[in-house]
Amino acid sequence: MATPLTPQQPVSQPLPTPEELVAIREAERKQKTITAAVIAGIVVFLVLLGVAIFFLLQPATPTDKIRDIFIIIVALESLVIGVALIVLVIQLASLINLLQNEVRPILHATNETVNTLRGTAEFLGENVVEPVIKLNSYLAGLTRMLELMGIKKK
Repeated sequence: MATPLTPQQPVSQPLPTPEELVAIREAERKQKTITAAVIAGIVVFLVLLGVAIFFLLQPATPTDKIRDIFIIIVALESLVIGVALIVLVIQLASLINLLQNEVRPILHATNETVNTLRGTAEFLGENVVEPVIKLNSYLAGLTRMLELMGIKKK
């Protein structure tokens, strides 16, 4: 009986050194600081926009100024959408790069492995299993013939 094939164990990554851990923590801290600064900037911008809208909506404010404010808001919104589209295109390019450079070689290697296993199974079937089956059938026939001749008992 053939032993079952087991998948290869992944190669374990070496543990990072203390210096590398410090560098990783420092990079994470910088990333958190940048994220907090961006969020604070957005909040300040929205507060200033709200204050500007409040003062422009006072009774003495003419309608054309309100219209101008909404035009500015729509322009800022289109800028935000443009930035989001740019980020989307960059992420899409990153995904395509990942598919071409990481997934395709893995699929190619897997396909080669399956073809190798198919060839191995075919080879074993032709050169090991078929002769063993033939030998067993010949031995069974010989045993039955000896039983019929009375040389061998059941």
